[in-house]
Amino acid sequence: MTSRTAWTREQLLIAFGLYCWLPFGKLHYRNPDIIENAERIGRTPSALAMKLTNIASLDPAIVASGRSGLSGASAADKAMWQEMNENWDQFVMAVHAAQERLSVGHDLAGERGEYRDSVEDVSFLGSTKESLVSVRVGQAFFRNSVLSAYDYRCCVSGLALPQLLVASHIVPWSQDEHNRLNPRNGLAMSVLHDKAFDRGFITIANDLTVRVSSSAMKNADPFFCSAIAAYDGKPIVLPEKFRPDPSFLQYHRNQVFND
Repeated sequence: MTSRTAWTREQLLIAFGLYCWLPFGKLHYRNPDIIENAERIGRTPSALAMKLTNIASLDPAIVASGRSGLSGASAADKAMWQEMNENWDQFVMAVHAAQERLSVGHDLAGERGEYRDSVEDVSFLGSTKESLVSVRVGQAFFRNSVLSAYDYRCCVSGLALPQLLVASHIVPWSQDEHNRLNPRNGLAMSVLHDKAFDRGFITIANDLTVRVSSSAMKNADPFFCSAIAAYDGKPIVLPEKFRPDPSFLQYHRNQVFND
C-alpha cells in the first residue's frame, strides 16, 4: 500500500474521475466502486474516500450548499481541478488512459443502465477509430457526470427513472466544442423535457426556475399544459455538484428559447 505517500498523477486522475461519476452521497469508504478502485490504485478505501471529499471542497456547488468538514485539498488537487476545468476533452481522455493503464474499470454506459444519449448534428464520415472511441468515452463521461450530479433525477419534473433520463446540453454540442464534455453545460432531464428544452419550448431563468414559451402556450393542448406548462416558474432540482454555468443558461435563453 502507498497510503502515506504522495498521490501520483494516475491515482489522482482515477480519483477525479470517480468524483465526476459518483453522486455526492456515495463518496464514502463503504461504496463498492471506491473499494474496487482503491485496491487497483494501491490506496485504502478510507484514503480514496477522503481524497474525494478533498476534491469536493474545491467544487463551488458543494461549498455553496454549506456542507461542513470538507477541507484538506492539496496543491496537486487544486492543480488538477484547474486542469480539468480548462480542458474537459483532454481531462476525460487522460482519465480514460489512466483507467486502461491501471486496469481500473467503470461502467461507461451508465451505472444504472446501458443507455447513451445521442449526439445530433455530428458527422462521423471518415472518422478514425481513435476519434470514434473518443466520442464514445466523452458521451459516457458527460452522461454519468451530469446525471450523478442530479442524483439521477430530472431537474424539471423530479422523475427518477434512469431509462427515461437524458444528460441534456445547455449550449448545443455543435455550438461549443470546448464545453461539450463540461458537466456545467448539462442538465438532467426526462426525454420529454430534454426535447422541449432543445426545441426552445422551455428554458431556465437566472433564478434557476423553469420558463415556458408564451408562443407555445397559445395553442397548447391539455397534455402540454399538464406535462410542460405546469412547471412554469417552478424551481429546478439543484445539482449537488457541477451547478449549471449562468453564461450557458443565458446563451440558451438568447439563442434557443422561443418566447
